[in-house]
Amino acid sequence: QVQFVESGGGLVQAGGSLRLSCAASGSIISDRAMGWYRQTPGKQREVVATISRRGATTYAGPVKGRFTISRDNAKNTVLLQMNSLKPEDTAVYYCNTVFRDIDWGRGTQVTVSS
Repeated sequence: QVQFVESGGGLVQAGGSLRLSCAASGSIISDRAMGWYRQTPGKQREVVATISRRGATTYAGPVKGRFTISRDNAKNTVLLQMNSLKPEDTAVYYCNTVFRDIDWGRGTQVTVSS
């Protein structure tokens, strides 16, 4: 059974940076278009960024220009570099395919203090 493992979250001051990493068993990441998602209490999970198998990327408006999604197919990982963090970026961050058809992992908490 495929399982995503997200890591790299933490507490950072506004304006700081974090780099999130997502790993999975098997070749699911290298075989599929992937996305990073985030969720805050009481709100639906929302897409943050996506990356196709060929490396084409899309970003949600609030993070465009600040976040960068990338993938390392050899290592079967997908990364999210987050710069110029804002308090409103505080959330639990998850990765999944763009179809969200794999069981969700536990996510990684990102907290941005003002």
